[in-house]
Amino acid sequence: MLAVAPALAACSPEAAAPAHADAPVIVPGAPGQAGSPPGRATVRTGPVAADVQFAEAMIPHHRQALEMAGLVAARTGDPLVTALAERVLDGQRPEIEVMESWLRRLGRTPPPAHQHGASGYGMASEEELNRLRTARGPAFDRLFLTLMIRHHEGAVSMAAQELRRGRDRAMRTMAQDVVSGQQIEIARMRAIQRRPG
Repeated sequence: MLAVAPALAACSPEAAAPAHADAPVIVPGAPGQAGSPPGRATVRTGPVAADVQFAEAMIPHHRQALEMAGLVAARTGDPLVTALAERVLDGQRPEIEVMESWLRRLGRTPPPAHQHGASGYGMASEEELNRLRTARGPAFDRLFLTLMIRHHEGAVSMAAQELRRGRDRAMRTMAQDVVSGQQIEIARMRAIQRRPG
């Protein structure tokens, strides 16, 4: 994972105090008593390190999904697998663009195209990708579905971490979209795997 602390100085909650941060917080007293302002409000806003880590890890993760999905058209005759791959391509390309633009607005350079990201979170190894590249027909379909289910499960896990630790509204919305969308696709892939024959 790339170090993110230096670039976050400008986007930390402390550095991005909102205009209404001087407003008092009224703490209610007992019934019949007046409330009292204990001091200045502390409001957490803006991106935190977890948001940046999520975007910088999810971009290469999505890129690998695009690479795997891009192999499908020339290697399968199964229309359900083809349709699934098209949904991956149509869904994850724009998500990459959103995350790259978000990082640039923070003054950060998105991960370069050749960067494959850290292992884990369902990422396929180079050996597994080579096996996928050389497979054809039903053998390709079985391997593709196995690798893509694991890959999606990893993305859901990453997104769940963002929802627990992140603060940026755009990245949290992205994470929620990943969780909901990829869980649906996992169910579809498992249904394809369970087909008879």
